[in-house]
Amino acid sequence: MRWLLFAVTFVGFNFGTLDASEKPNILFIAIDDLNDWLGCYEGHPQAQTPHIDALAARGVTFTNAHCQAPICNPSRVSMFLGKRPSTTGMYFLGPNFRSVSPTRDETTLFQTFRKHGFYVTTRGKIFHGKADPASFDHIERTQGWRRGDQKLNYTVPGSHPLWDWGQVDVPDEQQRDHQTAAWAAQQLGELAKRDQPFFLAVGFHLPHVPVYASKKWFDLYPIDEVQLPATTNSDIDDLPEIAKQLTLNPTAPRHRWMVENGQWKIAVQSYLAANSFVDSLVGMLVDSLDASGAADNTIVVLWSDHGFHLGEKLRWAKRSLWEETTRVPLIVTGPDTCRDRRCGRPVGLIDVYPTLLEMCGLPMVDGLEGISLRPLLLNPDATWERPAICTFGPNNHSIRGEHLRYTVYADGSRELYDHRVDPHEWQNLIADGQVPEAYQAAVETLSRWIPKTNAKPLPGSTGSDSPLYSE
Repeated sequence: MRWLLFAVTFVGFNFGTLDASEKPNILFIAIDDLNDWLGCYEGHPQAQTPHIDALAARGVTFTNAHCQAPICNPSRVSMFLGKRPSTTGMYFLGPNFRSVSPTRDETTLFQTFRKHGFYVTTRGKIFHGKADPASFDHIERTQGWRRGDQKLNYTVPGSHPLWDWGQVDVPDEQQRDHQTAAWAAQQLGELAKRDQPFFLAVGFHLPHVPVYASKKWFDLYPIDEVQLPATTNSDIDDLPEIAKQLTLNPTAPRHRWMVENGQWKIAVQSYLAANSFVDSLVGMLVDSLDASGAADNTIVVLWSDHGFHLGEKLRWAKRSLWEETTRVPLIVTGPDTCRDRRCGRPVGLIDVYPTLLEMCGLPMVDGLEGISLRPLLLNPDATWERPAICTFGPNNHSIRGEHLRYTVYADGSRELYDHRVDPHEWQNLIADGQVPEAYQAAVETLSRWIPKTNAKPLPGSTGSDSPLYSE
């Protein structure tokens, strides 16, 4: 996908010599299961997300950002600890990182900022499951409507209780994400008055299943006009068997069922509507930040823990090492960034921890496996030699460069895609096991980034939702 770059004039700031009261604040916005169906990412031609688009115009939009694990818990733990899943052994939905070694005593991103004088507070889904008490000065209880007793569309007997989508007759103000945004918006005015910098972490549950929204948001996307994502029925024919099994999520609907039961377009409409709803909540936060008087000295980070398939590669949900799952929105704004720029360098959520440390003039933490993105915030075209790495289960790694994706599975099977000519990853260039001569040098370079450490899954590991694992 081609992106238009805008030239800007930028003056940088150095926070390294500032005391705690002068350091920038942080507004940290997590949106669960959000793919690139945003106006500023051009992932879906009908996406209406004006508030996130406006936020992107205030900073740098990373168009080639990727999670380090394609599932909620390990992605977030990797981001907050600054360590890869292959290092910690945290690959799946369980266990809680505080319940086992070696992650039990790790210091999170939030703890580090508390240590350096920030007031750190949160509401909504930041960690998978309950919030980590050691990470926050205050945890506001998350409340509000999320789902009812009856499903709307995915009513298959025995199906997962969360898997559903559709229009609900519940006022926005009663819904959980709206109540989280309203609380956070009110807090911004109060936090701006404090004598210490704040770190406000706000987590939205949508568009995670159940994908519900009210009529107001569905009306933006008339069902007869909804465009479906591009697919091809032969998409998985050139994939190794391990890739098919790894992504065969038993809790998610099968694509064939979605098509045959007339649910594909309804689910796409629901996802677009939910994204627009959450977009309005992001607007509520940014408007409150602007009104607080603290906007000029506040870093805003908007991100998602992983992407989401809605029929692409004939799959639904996440849990894959393909672009629809690994690629995530990542937008960074603040006094130490240029404005209205896009960056196509491959980066990871694991890079956010060291980035925020450098932007706030805090000492770097030993053992972080990410790298600060500050050079790219100053110049999105700066030289960048690192790829992004995503891991799903032991020894399954995908290395994403600027144009290529190279994936190696535990059984030695491989995939290679060239996004310059194949943005949908429809053609596995090494389906026959041989790397084309034109790609051999690039593959050799990418292969050097495959993690050398592949920790065993932590005790109590559960929730891979893959037939490959019997945990």
